[in-house]
Amino acid sequence: MAKNVVWATVFIIVAALIQSTLLSLLTDQHITPDLTLGILVYSSYVNGTMTGQITGFFSGIFLDFLSASPLGLNTFIRTVVGALAGLIKGTFFLDAVVLPMTLCATATFVRALMLFFLRLLFGSAIEAFSFVEPVFWIELCLNTFTAPLLFGFLNQFKPLLVAGREK
Repeated sequence: MAKNVVWATVFIIVAALIQSTLLSLLTDQHITPDLTLGILVYSSYVNGTMTGQITGFFSGIFLDFLSASPLGLNTFIRTVVGALAGLIKGTFFLDAVVLPMTLCATATFVRALMLFFLRLLFGSAIEAFSFVEPVFWIELCLNTFTAPLLFGFLNQFKPLLVAGREK
């Protein structure tokens, strides 16, 4: 399990750096697909709850230091998303298109809802999505439609990202 957590966290760190530098240059409003969330969902779904929580925690800490959000915000959200994605491990067949799109869309909604409720609790210190503005919906579409490509790419690294069966 430790190997899977380390490699998933490394993939998330690389994706965060690519997302914050290269992909943000492609748009005016800096709306990019959340590749880090997709990698977390993939790792959690194929490995289970504990790997999802630990990967979410460590990748969230890194994202907290990378962003201007309050310390612990990304850590909390990524840990919960990792745990929820890990809960459904093995429930569905991991096909190439529908399940990755569904998992990433659901994770994007969960993250947005958590940010909304945390903003209600803590005020303007938390930046949340507005569900009536197109920014959220564009990011949701980007996350949903890049998910099959991202999962297909990550499947190429299964020996690193997926725990082997215990004997």
